[in-house]
Amino acid sequence: MHIIAETPRLIIREFSPEEQDVYLDHYNDEEVCRYLPVRNIEERIIIFQTALANYVSNKQTGIWGIFNKENGEPVGSCLLRPFNGNLTVIEVGYSLERKYWGQGVGTEMTKAMVAHAFTDEKVTEVTAVTVLENIGSQKVLEKAGLLRTDNLFRDNLELAYFRLPKRISGTTQRSLLHL
Repeated sequence: MHIIAETPRLIIREFSPEEQDVYLDHYNDEEVCRYLPVRNIEERIIIFQTALANYVSNKQTGIWGIFNKENGEPVGSCLLRPFNGNLTVIEVGYSLERKYWGQGVGTEMTKAMVAHAFTDEKVTEVTAVTVLENIGSQKVLEKAGLLRTDNLFRDNLELAYFRLPKRISGTTQRSLLHL
């Protein structure tokens, strides 16, 4: 299993094939899924199996597991993917187990994923979207340094839109992540 990022509390890494049930169990909590796209179990299995297959050739974008560094417990999952097909703009997304909400874990993970995205020299910007009602995730994204801009529409749904360019006024974003 390839580790994508480590933070003081988290390990973000590839899922192993044996962790499919861990991945699927995460989506059994209605509160966790409240603001996520609706998917049935077959669709989630395809997403998981596709993520495993993509690990062979791609370490920059994908879907990964978030695990508690102290005890190995699953914390959730996260992703980086091209935004609207643009390989220079990467979208970050995540979902966390409810017991980890409100502890700064989302912000910690998002900062790590932004830093990982910017290790690719072609990436010029990281973005994120949430449904308008998901105020908690919007606060996480702002704490992680992403800036809210005008809402956008995706699949006929109005979404809160966040952006973070790689460079702000000549300062690399990576250095700002550590402020």
